[in-house]
Amino acid sequence: MKRKSAPSAPETANPAANPALDALPGMGEMLKSLSSLQLPMDALAQLQSDYLKQATELWNGSVQRLSGEGKEAKPAPALPDRRFANQAWAENPATAYMAQMYLLNARTLMEMADRMEGDEKTRARVRFAVQQWVDAASPSNYLAFNPEALAKALETKGESIAKGAKQLWEDVRKGHVSQTDESAFEVGRNVATTEGDVVFENGLFQLLEYKPLTAQVFERPLLMVPPCINKYYILDLQPENSLIRYAVSQGHRVFVVSWRNPDTSCVQLTWDDYIEDAAIKAIEVVQEISGAKTIDTLGFCVGGTILSTALAVLAARGEQPAASVTLLTTLIDFSSNGVLDIFVDEASVKLRDMTIGPDAPTGPGLLMGKDLAATFSFLRPNDLVWNYVVGNYLKGEAPPPFDLLYWNGDSTNLPGPMYCWYLRHTYLQNELIEPGKLTVCGEPVDLTRIEAPVYIYGSREDHIVPWDSAYRSTQVFSGKKRFVLGASGHIAGVINPPAKGKRSHWIGKSTFPENAQDWFKGATEYPGSWWTDWAEWLGEHAGKKIAAPKTPGGRKYKAIEPAPGRYVKEKA
Repeated sequence: MKRKSAPSAPETANPAANPALDALPGMGEMLKSLSSLQLPMDALAQLQSDYLKQATELWNGSVQRLSGEGKEAKPAPALPDRRFANQAWAENPATAYMAQMYLLNARTLMEMADRMEGDEKTRARVRFAVQQWVDAASPSNYLAFNPEALAKALETKGESIAKGAKQLWEDVRKGHVSQTDESAFEVGRNVATTEGDVVFENGLFQLLEYKPLTAQVFERPLLMVPPCINKYYILDLQPENSLIRYAVSQGHRVFVVSWRNPDTSCVQLTWDDYIEDAAIKAIEVVQEISGAKTIDTLGFCVGGTILSTALAVLAARGEQPAASVTLLTTLIDFSSNGVLDIFVDEASVKLRDMTIGPDAPTGPGLLMGKDLAATFSFLRPNDLVWNYVVGNYLKGEAPPPFDLLYWNGDSTNLPGPMYCWYLRHTYLQNELIEPGKLTVCGEPVDLTRIEAPVYIYGSREDHIVPWDSAYRSTQVFSGKKRFVLGASGHIAGVINPPAKGKRSHWIGKSTFPENAQDWFKGATEYPGSWWTDWAEWLGEHAGKKIAAPKTPGGRKYKAIEPAPGRYVKEKA
């Protein structure tokens, strides 16, 4: 991380040389460690000057509030950070000063990380690591420093601490921090309840067909391919926020892939297996059941990557089964993927190859769902980790029921060979967009050979698939395209039913400049959900209306069991 030509910073330009940095245990040591990195001397000196000035102002302000000739101490000003927004932080001079010093220290650490010298990926990794440490070091995360938790302990005569300890032990046994009341939900009872049947299954997936809600349906069925790193019912949480139910209510004959949760019997499965025996097989079964030569298709997140690869393989075989393709928060061009890029380099991919890949010394293994879930949670640690540590354990408050967070905690495993191939050839080497660069299922992959029109959706605050990364798919596909940008994040942006009247979306022109921001400048914002725009677009590609089928499946494919089926209920 050091650049040899850069001189070392002098001792006087060390912002860690102030006792105030020890307001929290370890904060000074962290700053001293960071100050050993190469920063320009003028930047380091400026940071020191700014830090000393602000620290002095905070100290003087605290002293002034405490003084007052026998009068009660004035409360500190309210802090904008929601971790310290409760009045208890401002009323206690010690906690007020501690919170203010923590925020100053945090800002200084992040500024040091931002200004260090080195390549962009190294700097991004340092920023991420510092942010993780800063968030973990917040005084709100520790009982001794949190006035809200201490006040509740006194108010409940210690019952909140006892309850928090009990909840901590329960989470240790479960292996994850509870984000919702998991006992409030059951798959098939109050989530994943849209009526349907399993009409096909193999060792990789079950195919669900949903019961029509209209007398007539479009002649072309709709096949949805959700991400295999989570369970499909994010698309079918509850009736009022179910994209599956919405599509059925619009007159579509809907089929959905429900991925099997891999166990040790699946460790040999590869990316080719997921394409040939899952995505392509699902397309063929839907065609056979419906009798339609072409079908509408939808892929969500990595499900969209799988679907696109499958359609490219079929195109290489001279087949064009898709009348339309919808890609929701999907990565196709992996050239820049936000914070996830910091986890991927040759060394990290080789490590996965050696531990769970097809040629691992001990044989292939599984990427455990809990590891993936933890990684995604720590992309937003204050919202998805420390918020629950404080509420669940320090305050003894049980998290409220929330269907989306219940789904988020219902993790799935991945076969090592499949995951290692995906990691190397997409995130690391970005080969999916290069025609003929990859061979999948014995065929050269060329996404430009997919002839179907493509509806591409991105979420503006998405931290997993940044919206400009989703937008880059407009530069890959050769057919007609439509790009729509929704508000909010990776999940909340997608699951935004029209009836709620929430958020907004942006629609631009049908021409797509290379730069996403250029498209955004010409886009128009519309209130409410993007679902209505998608439904109109999909209806234009779904064909004429025909009588709705009276029974699920067909002559060859009989109903096996009611939806949601067995696979979705298997725990990691």
